[in-house]
Amino acid sequence: MLRRHSPDPLSTPSTGNPPETAKVKTTVKRTVKKTVETVVETPVEVTGKGKKRKAAATPTQPAKRARKAVDTKAAAQGKDLEASPETTPKKVRKTKAKASVANKSAANESASPNNEEPNGNVKPKTPVKRKTTSKKAVETMPLAARTVGSKLLVGAHVSAAGGVHNTIANCVRIGGNAFALFLKSQRKWNNPPLSEEHLTLFHGACKTHKIEPSKTAVPHGSYLVNLAHTDADRTTQAYDCFLDDLNRCHRLGIKLYNFHPGNSASSTREDAIAHIASNLNRAHANETSGSVITVLETMATLGNTVGGTFEDLAAIIALITDKSRVGICIDTCHIFAAGYDLRSPEAFKATMEKFDQTVGFKYLKALHVNDSKAPFASYRDLHANIGTGFLGLRAFHNLVNEPRLWGLPMVLETPIEVVTANGKKSEDQGIYAREIKLLESLVGMDLESKEFLDLEKDLQIQGANERDRVQDQVTRKEAKAVKGGQKGKGKKTKKVAPSDEEDSNGSE
Repeated sequence: MLRRHSPDPLSTPSTGNPPETAKVKTTVKRTVKKTVETVVETPVEVTGKGKKRKAAATPTQPAKRARKAVDTKAAAQGKDLEASPETTPKKVRKTKAKASVANKSAANESASPNNEEPNGNVKPKTPVKRKTTSKKAVETMPLAARTVGSKLLVGAHVSAAGGVHNTIANCVRIGGNAFALFLKSQRKWNNPPLSEEHLTLFHGACKTHKIEPSKTAVPHGSYLVNLAHTDADRTTQAYDCFLDDLNRCHRLGIKLYNFHPGNSASSTREDAIAHIASNLNRAHANETSGSVITVLETMATLGNTVGGTFEDLAAIIALITDKSRVGICIDTCHIFAAGYDLRSPEAFKATMEKFDQTVGFKYLKALHVNDSKAPFASYRDLHANIGTGFLGLRAFHNLVNEPRLWGLPMVLETPIEVVTANGKKSEDQGIYAREIKLLESLVGMDLESKEFLDLEKDLQIQGANERDRVQDQVTRKEAKAVKGGQKGKGKKTKKVAPSDEEDSNGSE
């Protein structure tokens, strides 16, 4: 702190001529653990109006004044001491009461209590608020207009960060007419309840943008839930999480809830299927689930995974008591990897007929629209951007021109992660916006037109490197299996790594 031994020069009104200088004696005492305590008594000049004054002997708090460099040698010689240019204001327009400088310093210290470093210097302030506002403005900027009157309900899996109500803005931003979301964190069991405020905001946003969640929303279930598990404790944990999601759907006015069937690691396939059906029947009977339809997703792998064949899905449905409460979501990447072809018009038709005969077309409630980085019947769940994978653009032309699929929500789960110019990874929502428009443009497009052929060629070129990379992995794995005498036999040959888009089923 500063102790005064002479009258305050600031209390004397300026007359245009500098007053007599006051002599002040300076002593500097520095300690390791305490703040700097300075006593100054050295010549100080206060110049006339409009001119700079030199280091006033006004008491101040250490936070700001501690940054001044006090030259004790100069003080001993009777020279003027100047404040450091880093802390001295460029202009001093007012000189009020003797405590004004101290008050200002104290206010600054109070507003930024953590800015002082151990050596007494003050850290520069960073304008964080302005940067955040700018980023938010960019994120809410529309990337594409929604298509009005389209035969398709196409959208993507969008973020619910900050609240479930934000999914509506995120859907509209990419020009989507359908969307998927996570109702809560998909990677932990314990989650806070659905906020009443977010619930109200969700309904308000749906009304504003004329979105019907009962027809267009297809939430995705938690990756942790395995309704096939036969262990009592794990069953209770999975079921409670599952039922909570159904209740959230019911309150939000969402009618479709998509989930992975599970895996049979803890039992036989037959027991696993029966256990899944039992849990679904129990959930359907619980009034908190409303009338939400539980939608089983087709899977890419075999082995312990349930849902890799149409027969698995049919077996589950056969055991459901209220069949109006169960449905199927076809994932194009998954069924292609599982051995159901969609690439040519003939192959697509045959696969749809197979599904109708085995499961029943009436149970098809939604689609996940993804290309595949992995080749046909590779049992690998690796999503690719539309037209860049092994499915190719013709498969999606077949899909969007099938009248029985019009009006069903089609949700993109394609990769949107990109590497920016500075080498950091970021999500480009514009990819979804472009793919939505691409799928809509394929309706009625001539397969042999120059427009289609050029699109097909360009997209295949874009995905060539990834296709080659994954094809090499599959080829080497098959060669290893042949060498080991295991080609096409046993569940070990079907076991795959988690996909780019999602983890494994998440159950043990």
